[in-house]
Amino acid sequence: MYPAVQSSDQPFARFPARRSAVHSTKGMVACTQPLAAQAGQKILAQGGNAADAAIAVAAALNMTEPASTGLGGDAFCLFYNEKSRTVHALNASGRSAKNTTLAQVRRELGGQSKGKIPFGSPLAVTVPGAAAGWVDAVELFGSGKLTLGEILQPAIELGEEGFPVSEISASMWKNGETKLKAASPNGLEMLKPDGRSPRSGEIFRNPHLAKTLRVLAAEGKKGIYCGRIADAIVDVLQQKGSHMELSDLEDYAKEGSRETQPVSLQFKGQGVTSRAGGEDFIELWEHPPNGQGIVALMALGFLEELEKTHQAPTFNKGDHNTAVYLHTLVECFRIAFADANWWVTDPDCTPVSPQQLVSRPYLAERARLFKKDTAVNHAKGQPFDGVSPAQNRSDTVVFGVIDAEGNAMSVVNSNFMEFGSGIVPKDCGFALQNRGAGFHLGPDNHPNVYQGGKRPYHTIIPCLATQGPKRDLHSVFGVMGGLMQPQGQVQVLLNMEVFGMTPQEAVDAPRFCIENPMPPNLGGTGAVYLEEGIDEAVAEELRAMGHDVQLLKGWSRNRFGRGQAIRQRIDEEGRRILTGGSDGRGDGIALPC
Repeated sequence: MYPAVQSSDQPFARFPARRSAVHSTKGMVACTQPLAAQAGQKILAQGGNAADAAIAVAAALNMTEPASTGLGGDAFCLFYNEKSRTVHALNASGRSAKNTTLAQVRRELGGQSKGKIPFGSPLAVTVPGAAAGWVDAVELFGSGKLTLGEILQPAIELGEEGFPVSEISASMWKNGETKLKAASPNGLEMLKPDGRSPRSGEIFRNPHLAKTLRVLAAEGKKGIYCGRIADAIVDVLQQKGSHMELSDLEDYAKEGSRETQPVSLQFKGQGVTSRAGGEDFIELWEHPPNGQGIVALMALGFLEELEKTHQAPTFNKGDHNTAVYLHTLVECFRIAFADANWWVTDPDCTPVSPQQLVSRPYLAERARLFKKDTAVNHAKGQPFDGVSPAQNRSDTVVFGVIDAEGNAMSVVNSNFMEFGSGIVPKDCGFALQNRGAGFHLGPDNHPNVYQGGKRPYHTIIPCLATQGPKRDLHSVFGVMGGLMQPQGQVQVLLNMEVFGMTPQEAVDAPRFCIENPMPPNLGGTGAVYLEEGIDEAVAEELRAMGHDVQLLKGWSRNRFGRGQAIRQRIDEEGRRILTGGSDGRGDGIALPC
């Protein structure tokens, strides 16, 4: 018997690797796990469309990367319909326990009246929305040619027959091992029989999750939110001190996920219109709050405003990751996050619409805060000086699918932290999320303050882009990992559109990531993290502007997330050409059909 493959002792990877972009004319899947990509490919081959294949990928990722994603978490989706040239959004995020109040939660946390719910508290567990999202996505956007059972079958087979665990998934599993053992009496169900996490290359089976997927396939949403599985969820949560009740799950089964109006921004800056003859533009589409996709749109809008007012140049290929380029984007994101920290919340509770936040007059007004040569804490003067709940972690999956007809699906599915709360319902095979840690505990007038039956601020954001007034599909892409998600999306889009990179180059290129700034009364602007590959001289220029710059190498590069991208173009014969890339920071693949 040969031992499982072990990770290199060298940081992150022993040797630098180069990946080629992948091309296809018949469809493509890009995600963090090759076996999950293969699941999506199987569904496309059976006649399913992009939505069908995306849900097959989501279920297979639950099997192969359970630290990041699964039925215990939430999901957000964007679907592009090629025939109608329309973009649709689906919010599958769950709510806090209805029978709780802010005063009660503060009291149970020791009188805490500001900050956030601790990640390890059972009060941070919200209703898992992913199962409803999977069912509703197939019903709303699927081809109608395949049953839910057929779509989930590849994942079921992985759970019953076993699969070899990939390298980064094994690392995250190891990091979450102690949490799984401590969080609930059922955590051992998600470990090897000897009580440890599986190693890279080692076979793991999850028959409990396979059985749960069979129930979902046979009974739909009721199979998860009513009956045995719902009982198991509520039982284990109440043992830990949560106030979740069966009625919370039953109500979610009735309500299901919510189809929402996506929000977009038409980007005409940085030479986009001149390259397209003056009539074209790139339109970036995001899911509206309670997700933070609005941050990407605002930052992109600020960049366009700064170019118009000559506060920022029109960048050329030689400007990529220069100090001027990085300073400009960093400050755009600081302004955007300052607003999101206050306004992003449950769409039923927000006092402003996302369209207001991306209106041209508002973007122009906020862009005036930009200082060409100086780093600024843009939270100063905001109604609330606190920071977003987003964490710079990659414990999330983002994936994209484009089918042969040109339909596309972008999905983010997440447990939040590694294995979320770590709490596992008995005989279910998945861990419950801790998204309630996204709520604020004060002040009382904060839009995202805790409330029973409310959705929290969410970091996960799928995205796609269209081109021109006819809304031709441009690309489906995303970057995971807390605050990195909107930052990564904009960097990848600009890499492709402004700097002429292939999707593979665009997701592989060194990135920056900002963290939440310190409150203004303490001074400081928050760190700017630069990935190895960005020149030290650039870091020094940024420090001279007042940025707190840190260069990250090796495994610490997980702060920069893991991205996927599929770009579409129509050739001179009218044929659809797809070009895809999967981030070299991950285990994934862009798989052509």
